[in-house]
Amino acid sequence: MMLLPTHHFRDIERKPEYLQPEKCVPPHHPGPVGTMWFIRDGCGIACAIVTWFLVLYAEFVVLFVMLIPSRDYVYSIINGIVFNLLAFLALASHCRAMLTDPGAVPKGNATKEFIESLQLKPGQVVYKCPKCCSIKPDRAHHCSVCKRCIRKMDHHCPWVNNCVGENNQKYFVLFTMYIALISLHALIMVGFHFLHCFEEDWTKCSSFSPPTTVILLILLCFEGLLFLIFTSVMFGTQVHSICTDETGIERLKRKHQPREHRGSWKSVKETFGGDFSLNWFNPFSGPCDPEPLSDRDWVRQAASLSETDNTETAEEQSEERKDEDSVEVTDE
Repeated sequence: MMLLPTHHFRDIERKPEYLQPEKCVPPHHPGPVGTMWFIRDGCGIACAIVTWFLVLYAEFVVLFVMLIPSRDYVYSIINGIVFNLLAFLALASHCRAMLTDPGAVPKGNATKEFIESLQLKPGQVVYKCPKCCSIKPDRAHHCSVCKRCIRKMDHHCPWVNNCVGENNQKYFVLFTMYIALISLHALIMVGFHFLHCFEEDWTKCSSFSPPTTVILLILLCFEGLLFLIFTSVMFGTQVHSICTDETGIERLKRKHQPREHRGSWKSVKETFGGDFSLNWFNPFSGPCDPEPLSDRDWVRQAASLSETDNTETAEEQSEERKDEDSVEVTDE
């Protein structure tokens, strides 16, 4: 019996000469629960700062150009509360998405002792990431920015300076949703303010000069329209990924690995933290705690077939597999 070409590489990985466990540094002891996660990436940090700046700019224009100078106090109070609440939830979701461990696999756990503890049986294989020296569970992928293997990695997003994975996908979905909502809200208020200023004297509808007011409103309008489209698309893509239980990388690479497909509703509940409630929309409430990885999560079963294998084809598949698992996907 010979392994299929698509499984040949996994069989190679099971061999000690490929795994090279003696070259792996044992992983550090895990920190206490809740330890902050932060990626030191210059591009990601810059994008995160720009994100906060754009939200605060919108906050400035909405408050000091449109709401505070308005003589309709009820309109100003209601819209001010709604906009500030959405902005707070958006920034809170951004912080949670950025500072939450997305589901990193323990780095350097491909040690001789750990591999021996798995007690591999005939037909079982383990898959090692040569970049972070980790044994990769099913559906984990290596991120070249985070320099870690991430469970159920969807993509690496520079706007939150983090990967979107098993543990922080909820916060990323909420971030895109709240940004889309405040963008829509700002656009509606800009439209009403322009109509009001055309009907009234421009000097009375804003505390700034008319040219400055127009420039600030046009910039806010452009920002709101751009991010409304962008975040709405990202929100829809993420919801689709959750409902189909298929990450962006899996969809992009057209992976059809044999695995259990859970019901869409079960996947949604696990991502957002249980049965439907207001906590689904709360960035301070986390998703369902993932079950600890057991031995069977690290070990995979290799399929076998009759002797119709081709060594050259298997080597080509091996190279493709190597490249495949070091791919970085971003939403830039």
